[in-house]
Amino acid sequence: MYELVQLSEKCYYINCPAKIGVYVADECNVYLVDSGNDKDAGRKIRQILDRNGWHLSAILNTHSNADHIGGNRYLQGQTGCKIYSGGVEASFTKYPVLEPSFLYGGYPCKELRHKFLMAQESDVTDFSGEGFPEEIEVIPLPGHFFDMVGFRMPDGVVFLADCISSKETLEKYAVSFIYDVGAYLETLDMVEKMDARVFVPAHAAVSSDVKELVRFNKDKVYEVAKKILFICKEPVYFERILQEIFKGYGLVMNFEQYALVGSTVRSYLSWLKDKGELKVGFENNMLLWEAL
Repeated sequence: MYELVQLSEKCYYINCPAKIGVYVADECNVYLVDSGNDKDAGRKIRQILDRNGWHLSAILNTHSNADHIGGNRYLQGQTGCKIYSGGVEASFTKYPVLEPSFLYGGYPCKELRHKFLMAQESDVTDFSGEGFPEEIEVIPLPGHFFDMVGFRMPDGVVFLADCISSKETLEKYAVSFIYDVGAYLETLDMVEKMDARVFVPAHAAVSSDVKELVRFNKDKVYEVAKKILFICKEPVYFERILQEIFKGYGLVMNFEQYALVGSTVRSYLSWLKDKGELKVGFENNMLLWEAL
């Protein structure tokens, strides 16, 4: 864990739970793609940089999930590096309590206020701000989270953030976190047509061809949607839908999974309603979902 793996003359990744990209701009200066899940990850990253004689110029955050920005605060404090982010992701990075608040739908109780869902705050600069390396292309990848992006490096290495999950993860957990299902499917369509020297997904194997894995991710989305429509063949309230999803996929409920899977199921319900495949009604002061 935390091995430095070379991909090209100027690109590496640090092998850890959410892969961290390293772009060597010149002999001394490097840019990171994300920063790991906490202060300990940041410390290990700095040790790698120090061993190689690299100065950290900036961190390029793909999105604001805690496992991608958790090392920001430590690394910024130690090196004074800039942190680049954009859109809603910048706000979540500056005010990380927004993530568990959004997932829960209200003020998060202490079971949700931990480092896996709430990183420490860090100062950010927009991608359009001064100093962002012009040779790096920012690729919009919305769907998994609000304004998630990837990065294409000058030598054709593409960092894909969380837009695809591994087969093993999807087979085990089935319901990967998605904020906007429609946008997520559009992102997968785009990535399926994309060419690169090598793709680096944060939570799947590095590969020069991700088309098959992209299709697997799309198929899983449609499978989950079909299951939700089946559950809603009769009017049903949200908690029952969530219970049936957990039962159907053999998931184990706890506060964190309730928030993560629950938020995702609500996103599926919104998408299916907007597509005209679900309708809602109110009975005995309860919101009920029903397939059309």
